[in-house]
Amino acid sequence: MRDHGARPGAGEDEATLVARAKGDRQAFAQLYARYLDPVYRYCYRRLGSQQAAEDATSRTFQRALTALPGFRGGSFGAWLFAIARNVVADSFSRERPEPPLDPEVPAATGPEPEAALLAAEARCTLAAALAQLTDDQRSVIELRLAGLSGAEIAQALGRSLGSVKMLQLRGLNRLRGLLGDEAGVEEAGHGHKG
Repeated sequence: MRDHGARPGAGEDEATLVARAKGDRQAFAQLYARYLDPVYRYCYRRLGSQQAAEDATSRTFQRALTALPGFRGGSFGAWLFAIARNVVADSFSRERPEPPLDPEVPAATGPEPEAALLAAEARCTLAAALAQLTDDQRSVIELRLAGLSGAEIAQALGRSLGSVKMLQLRGLNRLRGLLGDEAGVEEAGHGHKG
């Protein structure tokens, strides 16, 4: 379903591609191909089922296509993830999704069964820990996991960059405490000088 190879339009400047997409469906298709996987993974992480994530991803791109003429610049990714966040929130307000039976994010090819089981267990542990964060901390961490920069997260959430950085720091510290991630804390300590 999703291709992890070279993405169409990957070499083209995003602002140029977005400007072209306002009047050219082929250019929008390139943006779709560029952002499909990260948006899907974000929706899956939030909703917990393949069907719900696919529906939310589809609604996200439908809304983006409809709203694209009103896009005023900035990061297209941040704008798109703000839409995805609203779509997910709408999904939660309609009905609370069932927890997934299979915590594995569906993929075209997968690792060996033992590695897949360990990875699924780690995702379940992370999901449980994320659920214990404040809504704002969880939003920042999930958008960071989806690949957005701090500035893009700030734009997507309508917050200052300083606020996003503080939420991320507090969220990561809380996750470390919840997960007992001594290795992660140790690595962070070695990577930080002064």
